[in-house]
Amino acid sequence: MFGRYTTGPRGRGGYQQTGPAPPPPILDPPMAHDRIDLRSDTVTHPTTEMRRAMAEAELGDDVFGDDPTVKALEERAAELTGKEAALFVASGTMGNLVSLMAQVPRGGEIIASEGIHSFAHEAANFAVVVGASMKLLPWDADGRMKLDAIEGAFRDPSDVHDPITALVILENTHADSMAQPLPADYVAAVADTAHRHGVPLHVDGARIFNSAVAQGVPVRELLAPADSASFCLSKGLACPIGSLVVGSRELVLRARRARKLVGGGMRQVGVLAAPGLVALRDGPAGMIERLAEDHVNARRLADGLAGLPGITSLDPARVRTNFVFFELARPDLRMPFLAALAEEGVLMIDYPGSQRVRAVTHFGIDAAHIERAIEATRRALGAIGMAPAPASAGAAVA
Repeated sequence: MFGRYTTGPRGRGGYQQTGPAPPPPILDPPMAHDRIDLRSDTVTHPTTEMRRAMAEAELGDDVFGDDPTVKALEERAAELTGKEAALFVASGTMGNLVSLMAQVPRGGEIIASEGIHSFAHEAANFAVVVGASMKLLPWDADGRMKLDAIEGAFRDPSDVHDPITALVILENTHADSMAQPLPADYVAAVADTAHRHGVPLHVDGARIFNSAVAQGVPVRELLAPADSASFCLSKGLACPIGSLVVGSRELVLRARRARKLVGGGMRQVGVLAAPGLVALRDGPAGMIERLAEDHVNARRLADGLAGLPGITSLDPARVRTNFVFFELARPDLRMPFLAALAEEGVLMIDYPGSQRVRAVTHFGIDAAHIERAIEATRRALGAIGMAPAPASAGAAVA
């Protein structure tokens, strides 16, 4: 069922061809070769097979629960993660939001690490929509909150002055620590702490497959202790849109109601779910195993950048997934550096809330792109006066 990218033949619940044959699918390359875009793994383009799957997807009305392609994708997501059920949503932000709405009462408090995506990068929806507060804890170099700090963050439910602790969130991979993967034993220990207090654990697993591939463990093992989790199709898995929420059937039913409340009910959305079935295939036919290539390319990039004059705070040994963070010896020159780098055809970003620059490898970026990005960085550093200016093309050789 899950080894194909269509969910049924034309004319049997799918579309019926009645006119001229459709044009061939668009075969754009996954990354234009005149620009190397390392801003995020969200810039990936779908594969040719994904585009074909979108055109041929069997459709229904998902709000009525009868889009067969969406149902197949949700079944596959539940199977991979070891959960009872799954829900297709438009984005990772929506996935986290409906998970919170399904588990956190108004006035409840969420324990999370400082800088976690739900707090820092989702427009304060936890406060505006859920009506919750967050208790933020520091994290160590591996992206982990200390277990005793989590234990101490639970509120006294008998004290009317305190909000009631309602949820613990982990982010795996942990973005702010340069996307360190959180191991299964740590996730289990956090879940044990939460469950001892009668509180569920949610895992923001936007890049959970990167974590699984980096550690060589199944995703279901990383998520086994979690009561809910979300993961993105539209990052390293290269789908054009979409995320999945997974958990118990009861949790997913509440999340489905929350999705409707925030305007996330979609109709013939099998056209967007179809690439997810391609991405989540086992082995080289899918997009999960190939994440290892992104990790290799990220390490190659870090190795090349670490030796450049003006680059600081970059330890290539810490590059375990697809993020590379570094700083400049002159932090005030970050924006001129990024502008000079863009002139060279390479895009990176000024990472929010820090003095770091971020580069992210992904589908469509290969080893040749990485070598070009390293040389472009060298030239950009020279252009802003942080490295010897490169010799002009016509300069005489001594």
